[in-house]
Amino acid sequence: MANKKFKIKKGDIVEVITGDDKGKRGEVLKVLKDKDAVIVAGCKVAKKAVKPSEKNPEGGFIQKEMPIHISNVRKVEGGAS
Repeated sequence: MANKKFKIKKGDIVEVITGDDKGKRGEVLKVLKDKDAVIVAGCKVAKKAVKPSEKNPEGGFIQKEMPIHISNVRKVEGGAS
């Protein structure tokens, strides 16, 4: 399998160009090379149920950013280098 190279890296500012969050901008928190996706702060947020644990004794719901395919975002000029 060939190494994948993306022009978008962690810390870059990107704009979502398709989907429910079209037009939103945010910082790339993580690049998932195996899924060809990125996780963008504040975009594609889902509510996830969490079972009670030692870390979170009450459980409940958390807001979590979900992956967006890399073809659905574009790097914004003037963002973090």
